[in-house]
Amino acid sequence: MLNYSKMMFFSIMVLGTILVMSAETWLGMWMGLELNMVSFIPLIYKEKMKTTHESCMIYFLIQSMGSIIMLFSILINSSTMNSPYVGEGLFSMVISMSMLMKMGAPPFHFWFPEIAEKMSWPSCFLLMTWQKVAPMYIMSCVIDMSQNLIYLLIPIMVLTGSIGGLNQTSIRKIMSYSSMDHMGWMIMCMKFFNTMWIFYFTIYALILGSIIFTFWIHSTFYINQYTSKSLSFSEKIMIIILFLSLGGLPPFLGFLPKFVVIQLMILSQSYGMALILVLTTLITLFYYLRLISSILLINSSTIKWASQESMNNVPMSLIMSVNLLFPMIGMFWL
Repeated sequence: MLNYSKMMFFSIMVLGTILVMSAETWLGMWMGLELNMVSFIPLIYKEKMKTTHESCMIYFLIQSMGSIIMLFSILINSSTMNSPYVGEGLFSMVISMSMLMKMGAPPFHFWFPEIAEKMSWPSCFLLMTWQKVAPMYIMSCVIDMSQNLIYLLIPIMVLTGSIGGLNQTSIRKIMSYSSMDHMGWMIMCMKFFNTMWIFYFTIYALILGSIIFTFWIHSTFYINQYTSKSLSFSEKIMIIILFLSLGGLPPFLGFLPKFVVIQLMILSQSYGMALILVLTTLITLFYYLRLISSILLINSSTIKWASQESMNNVPMSLIMSVNLLFPMIGMFWL
């Protein structure tokens, strides 16, 4: 049976993001962010999960704080017309900080893994993908005025995202720290082309959605749960391909946007930043491989009364072909 209230709040959430991307004034963007926040809270609330009460409250407080800082920066910018250079620099920096807080990006990331840990998998997917679209768009509007801030933020993001996931056993926290690492790559895209981050974000959301769908089907939240799961060989191969693709390993789909970003960094002679991004990607691949090893190498016995959820062969073959064929086609375009 359809839940019409959930459909209504989901429509308002989409409308809020569209309002942000189509608004001509900062106050219009602020209103879109508020619509997005107010509609997302009922979507993550579930009566049977007691932890969602706490996650709703934390999310509301953090988003409200980010909105207050954004509104404060808008008022400051309108009152500093006598010195526009100082006003623009201060305005772009404060706006960027408020958007980083709303996205859960380092150094304002401490709430993000804790909230993701208390959510269901569909809510986690919305939090890691759709809820970042509006703040990323606003950051792309002010990123040209704060070039020096980029070179400080990106190493913090990728280092936090790669090192933070090393000692985690919760898959939701691993995906949260992985999201922080990919946010660093997306902001690096903004430095070269304002619209290039959309290409990176689309591929990231496609891969992440496929991975989260498999976790949701098998009700898996921790690494050691896969020791008691009876996955077929094709399901194991699919999960391995998706994780290697998310880590940006060639020749999979996730390597294509990273290859484009690395190529642009080399052309702009940003060798140090390129080295940092590549090395932190190797660290993220390490904890992906740790998760993969528990899926592939452990051959567990199945309990007779255990539920046997299995995925259809059609989406599995589609995911494999997309992750293997699209990068090869894309390489010829480049």
